[in-house]
Amino acid sequence: MIVSKFFLVIAIGYFLGAIPFGLVMGRLRKGIDVRRYGSGATGVANVTRTAGKAAGVLVFVLDVGKGAVAVIIAWAIIGSGTSEVHTAMASTGLAAMTGHNWSVYIKFKGGRGVTVGAGALLGMYWPVGLAALGVFFVVIVITKYVSLASIIGASCSIWISIPLVILNKLWMEYLIFAIIGSCIIIFRHRENIKRLIAGTERRMGQREKIENAKDGK
Repeated sequence: MIVSKFFLVIAIGYFLGAIPFGLVMGRLRKGIDVRRYGSGATGVANVTRTAGKAAGVLVFVLDVGKGAVAVIIAWAIIGSGTSEVHTAMASTGLAAMTGHNWSVYIKFKGGRGVTVGAGALLGMYWPVGLAALGVFFVVIVITKYVSLASIIGASCSIWISIPLVILNKLWMEYLIFAIIGSCIIIFRHRENIKRLIAGTERRMGQREKIENAKDGK
């Protein structure tokens, strides 16, 4: 019974995470396919550059929300009193990130997993998720590089989690989630890392030039 529930919550996590809110918002706000512009990703940064700040904010909220909702659903289905619930929540969070990055709805394209991962952390243990988001925003304010903020914020979730695990304030499964999730985020930012080193990475606020108001027109 528990095995079937485990696979169920992972499937829910993947298909929920795979909902391409960035693509939907680009269509609704500007009538464009954001995958055709900028980085080609459906995450917050590319949506903001192509469809505007309002669209970016909405996608940020929705993507964080789907990560949080995924792990909360896992908690509700598995049951808070079971020993497997923390493993299920961490696995479901990773499934949501996988769905977001490689969405079955859009030919296995997607975003970078940052906002969904942050949402999953908020759902599992909100202080760690909030701290990681705090670092993310501070780095953006200082450097104006969203990619750098994403990498540092994700990495900080590991270092924040380690002492909590040592002090028995945090389950080990959540640290494992932070480690694997950070590796996924860094992997997805590998081209950004090259541009950061070369000094050609775009800063926040640089808009993508859209030739036409509507795709194909």
